Amino acid sequence: MPAEKLVRQTFPVGALGCNCTIVSCPETREALVIDPGDEAEAILAALAEGGLTAVKLIHTHAHFDHVMATGEVAARTGAGILLHADDRWLYDHAVMQTEAFGIRRSDGKPWQSPPAPTHELHGDEAIVFGHRETRALHTPGHTPGSICLYFEQAAETPILFAGDTLFRGSIGRTDLWGGSTAAIRKSIRERLLTLPDDTLIIPGHGRETSVLRERENNPHV
Repeated sequence: MPAEKLVRQTFPVGALGCNCTIVSCPETREALVIDPGDEAEAILAALAEGGLTAVKLIHTHAHFDHVMATGEVAARTGAGILLHADDRWLYDHAVMQTEAFGIRRSDGKPWQSPPAPTHELHGDEAIVFGHRETRALHTPGHTPGSICLYFEQAAETPILFAGDTLFRGSIGRTDLWGGSTAAIRKSIRERLLTLPDDTLIIPGHGRETSVLRERENNPHV
């Protein structure tokens, strides 16, 4: 019998609508939580409803809207916390970022700094959960330590979680801490648009797209 397909649930969290995703191995029910940016209770409820065990929380980058529920979700699940080493400074100053943008928590409580990562990434690592794995692609530009997560499995459509590097018809802003327009365009052209045409792209905000659509229609790259 063919293996069951990867299970994915994506939903927006927080004031800026970060796309948080729970990806799980159908055989073991082990899950990755990608970009737990806010609304910890909603993330935990989705895990419980699916009968899933979160084993790793992965951040595509360390802007506040992608990390601020990390502490609560990690404390309740025991999941490891993964972040690229080049974004550690941003991660350690997440509360400062919320103050710079004037953003309050969705539940009105004061922000708490996320706990230290349990593992720092350096690019192109395989990240295992259950019987599945994803590959972390280092794609600097939006932030120095931005990564995209690439899932490829026989008989399944490839999936790319692009964080705020690549959007439908646009790219991530580069005017914040450590951003670089030249670097983000290089990352997109060399690391993302070289993936298979049918790769489904889940951006950090907004609607899904594909590698083919962005290669042919994105005016920024």
